[in-house]
Amino acid sequence: MAHDFSAFVRRRGAHHLRTAVLLTGDWHAAEDLLQSCLVKLYKAWPRLDTATDPDAYLRRTLVNTHRSWWRVSWRRETPSDAMPDPPARPEDPALALAVRQALEILPPRQRLALVLRYFEDLPETQVAELMGCSVGSVKTHTHRGVRRLREVLGAELIPDDDEVEARR
Repeated sequence: MAHDFSAFVRRRGAHHLRTAVLLTGDWHAAEDLLQSCLVKLYKAWPRLDTATDPDAYLRRTLVNTHRSWWRVSWRRETPSDAMPDPPARPEDPALALAVRQALEILPPRQRLALVLRYFEDLPETQVAELMGCSVGSVKTHTHRGVRRLREVLGAELIPDDDEVEARR
């Protein structure tokens, strides 16, 4: 059991860490978030049956825990001039940093919708389930988030919806 869990973390940990970084906008907070979620997954590991996808379980735990932390932390948040650490092995470091900074200015629900929809490449129905809202709300958050990213980064860096769907 512990061996299977360790193998899963070695195989999929980096992917889920990148998701956590995109959700939190901060490398260290992402590590804390992932660690907390991995503890929860480890405790649940013996109860997971073969039909349960551990990636989906961990993704759901990341979203729920992040949402819970965000609700508590917004009251004690203080602005900072410090820049976050760069993402793990970006293809284009300047672009990756620009996208991360742009994601940080989005409201949490828009950021969550974009991360789940485009980084995790989940269908709208699954994003809606993870966010606890309707598919229409996911579409609204996604549309508004992409529109805001285009304003910040420039339309040439963010493809329009038709281009994104054509790539799928």
